[in-house]
Amino acid sequence: MGAERIAAVDEVPADGSLLYTVSDDGEEREAILLQLSDGSASSFLNYCMHWTDVKLDTGDGAPVRGDDVVCRKHAATFEKDSGVCTHGPCEGAQLDPVSVTVRNGDVYLDDTDYEFVRAGVEDGDPVDLSTSPGERLGF
Repeated sequence: MGAERIAAVDEVPADGSLLYTVSDDGEEREAILLQLSDGSASSFLNYCMHWTDVKLDTGDGAPVRGDDVVCRKHAATFEKDSGVCTHGPCEGAQLDPVSVTVRNGDVYLDDTDYEFVRAGVEDGDPVDLSTSPGERLGF
């Protein structure tokens, strides 16, 4: 497990995220990939720390404002590089990291706890906005 290519860095939107799936002992989990301003990348499991059933990326990219990824449900902000919540109901909490590294313009899963499954949503899967009802973002 680990050291598997996820995507090219330039495939990760600067103003959003790239959704991908990993497997943890056969259980699939979603993760998000974020492009950082220095050309590197960070990755976290795809849920808000306030309510873990709320996805940050519902299949169309998590909202990004400057150097923060934003929860659509609560407008909580998390630093893209560290995952630390800087504003909102879970302030001070940290997103669960997934270790990645950038080599030659590509992002690789470096986390030995996970196996890469696929990038993006599975073919035919609709964008699921039900996990983020009551969106509060206005940008």
